[in-house]
Formats: sequence, structure tokens, C-alpha cells
Amino acid sequence: MFNKRIKIKELLQTEVIGQEVTVMGWVRTFRNNQFIALNDGSTNNNLQIVVELGLLDDDTLKRISTGASLKVIGHAVASLGKGQKIEVKAKLIEILGDSDAEKYPLQPKKHSLEFLREIAHLRFRTNTFGAVFRVRHALAFAIHQFFNQKGFVYLHTPIITASDAEGAGEMFKVTTLPIDGTADKNEDGSINYKEDFFGKSTNLTVSGQLEGELGAMAFSEIYTFGPTFRAENSNTARHLAEFWMIEPEMAFCDIEDNMNLAEEFIKYLIQYAMDNNREDLEFLAQRLAEEEKQLPQDKRSEWGLIEKLEFVLNNAFERITYTQAITILLESNHYKKKKFQYDVQWGIDLQSEHERYLVEKHFKKPVIVTGYPAAIKAFYMRMNDDGKTVAAMDILAPGIGEIVGGSQREERLEKLEQRMKDMHIPTEEMSWYLDTRRFGTVPHAGFGLGFERMVQFVSGMTNIRDVIAFARTPKNCEF
Repeated sequence: MFNKRIKIKELLQTEVIGQEVTVMGWVRTFRNNQFIALNDGSTNNNLQIVVELGLLDDDTLKRISTGASLKVIGHAVASLGKGQKIEVKAKLIEILGDSDAEKYPLQPKKHSLEFLREIAHLRFRTNTFGAVFRVRHALAFAIHQFFNQKGFVYLHTPIITASDAEGAGEMFKVTTLPIDGTADKNEDGSINYKEDFFGKSTNLTVSGQLEGELGAMAFSEIYTFGPTFRAENSNTARHLAEFWMIEPEMAFCDIEDNMNLAEEFIKYLIQYAMDNNREDLEFLAQRLAEEEKQLPQDKRSEWGLIEKLEFVLNNAFERITYTQAITILLESNHYKKKKFQYDVQWGIDLQSEHERYLVEKHFKKPVIVTGYPAAIKAFYMRMNDDGKTVAAMDILAPGIGEIVGGSQREERLEKLEQRMKDMHIPTEEMSWYLDTRRFGTVPHAGFGLGFERMVQFVSGMTNIRDVIAFARTPKNCEF
């Protein structure tokens, strides 16, 4: 039944005029009981199906409503209508699935993104989300292609772990113990996790980095690409509780090698999407331009989506130190006129507004910031010679701020142990991690790229909940 089907994208790109074709898809619109706009998700472009008078009885015509699914056999003919070269003159139409027009939420009109989040199980059928998720697919494929071409090993790191890679403590607990208060307790009143499934306290991973380092110490270069979880109560347009991360780890690399790879990686992904999803990106660029018309002039972007992506591709990322970044912020009119919500001083963790000022107002291109204060960074980052800063690097992108975070890792055992002691991280429980420094340690580095933020950047979507299929956020776990 289905083996002769041709996808609409392929049909519209192929010279098949005069040939009999079989297409299947969902009805977007049906005009004058004669013209069906059919879409199968392979492209935003609909295929026009022409229904000759008398081909279908009245009952069948009534069933061809928005959302219904059809199988159509007919001849491809040159289209007389605007904006399309080919249409299909139907000789047989079979309704595969009915759709009650009065109950179907996606009527042929413009819907708000807020409304579409409420029906996320159906929003894939809209042009906006069709384009976003085809771009997301392309970027995911390009990630594997990039690292495969460079000889990296794809490592699957655990989702359930007993360690907290970031030391942040904002983790989802994993347990089979009863949560009604009847679980066995220790003498001090704490829960006795020896009775739990794993015999210890466990949680969903916040990062695959620590395990990734173990792989890099054997294969030289590895990458992970999988879901990570943060139990952070941040109900913003930039945060998710479940998101995907790409984390390469490279032995025999320093902070400069790390920055070079990250910049090359980001440009590779953008170029892949530009080469393979141009149609979708042009649609999303138009959507973004219309959205920005609603904003005050000072809130609008200076570039359209395509221009922004081309600019990133064609220009080297600016590289500055954290200390230079603080100086720029303190000397800015923005700071002097008290336009920043958060204060600026050496030692702070840069806020999104600070990052975006550096990128969008000052340099007007992506920026790599290095040399952050040790006090605000994770224990595994290599201490610089000044004893105050670490070999960390963040890449800041227009529109969203931080898109990549990474560092050269501390490969010196004594310094790493001292840092862990200072930050109250138990070295006994992390003995497996310290073994990489005991047995053949080498300079090594790595970074993490938040996949959803990358999809946001390339697609131009302003809310991170609109670039993942089913968003997991505080008080929200639908579908």
C-alpha cells in the first residue's frame, strides 16, 4: 500500500509532470470542494490536489476537512496557480483518518506560540514547528558528522549517577524507596540509602563530563550527546529541567585548542543548516522579522536571521578575558546610566544581560571569555598561574548569551585534590576520577554545548520551550 508513496518535498523538486504518483499527508485546507492543500511534514510547502467535479460523492467531500489524512493517486501536472510548479490531478482519493473540523484545535489561522505549547502534541503540524524540528534534526545529524570526521569516539555516559559534576546540588533524586516517610533512617535521622536500589544516593545526571574525561584518557578524543537534568526552579525563556548536551573531551589539549575546536564546531553546525535547510531558515527568518515588528525599536535585532548566521560564519569570534569583560562593562554608558539590573564588579558571575551587552552592543559578534575567577567556577578547572583565575572559557552568542561553557581541566593531582578539599568535595568517593591524574595524566580540555540553545540560535526562536519537542519546566510535565 505504502511502498509507492513519494514525499511531497521530493515531488516538488523532481520533474515528474505527466507521471502517475501516489502521495499521502494531512489536509491543511480544502477550498471550493476542488482544491486540497496537502502536507506530509517533509517540507512547509503544500502540494495542491485538484479534485474534479464528480470524482467524489458528497459524504466523502464532507470528510475532507483540516487535519484529515489522505492517500491520493493521480497525475502530476503543471500548475497554473501562483507559487507552485506542480499539482496533482486526483483520480483516486482514500481517506485514511478523519478529523472532526469543529474539535480540531489547529484551524487554518495564525496561533500564538503560548497556545501551541498547550497542544505540543499537535504543534509539529504547523509551519513554524515543522521548520524548527527539521532544523533541529539537521543540527543533531551534523554534530555526529563533525566529530566522526575528526575521529572522536561517541561515548554514552550514564543518565543515573552518584556524582554531582557541577557541585551545584540542583539534582533530581532517583530512588525506589517509599516517599511516604516510612523509608529506613540512619541514627541521625537521614535516609538509609543502603536499602535503596543502588545501595547509595543517586540522581539524574547534570553532565556527562566526568565520565567523558575517563574516556578521553584512553581514546584521546570522545564526545557525548544526550539528555541532562537540572532541578533548578528557573521559570524563564532560557531554562529547561531536561535538555540535551554535547560534551567533547580531548586529551593533549589546552584552553586555546579548546576554544579553536568550539568555534569551528559552531560554525560547522550553522553551515550545515544553511546548506541543507535553507528553505526552513528563510521561513523562520520571515517569522522572526514579523515578530520583531511588534517590539520597540531599541529591542529589535540589527540583523535578520540569515544575516546573523552569515555574519557568525564569516567572522572570527572575539576573544577577551573575564577581567577585560568587567572593565568594558564598568566603562559602558549602560552601566553609568544604571541600565543593568545586576551590579558589575570583579568576581561576579556574569548575568545574561551582561553577556548580551558584550555580544550585541559592544562587539556585535560572538565573544569567547576566558580566565574566570576560580571562586565562581567548578572544581575541575585548571588553576591559572595567578592563583585567582581558572582556564575556563564561555562562548556568548547574540540573542541568548552563553551557548558554550568549557575549560582546560586540572590535570595536576595535588592541585585538584586541594581544590576539591577547599570546595568540600569528598575525594574518597571521587577516587575513580582522581585515578585519571594518578595513572598517566595529560593536559586535557573540553566543553559543553547546550543543544537547545544552539537550536534557538540557528532557528531564531526566542523561547527555549519552542525548540524541544516536549518541554520539562517547573510545574510542567505534560505529554
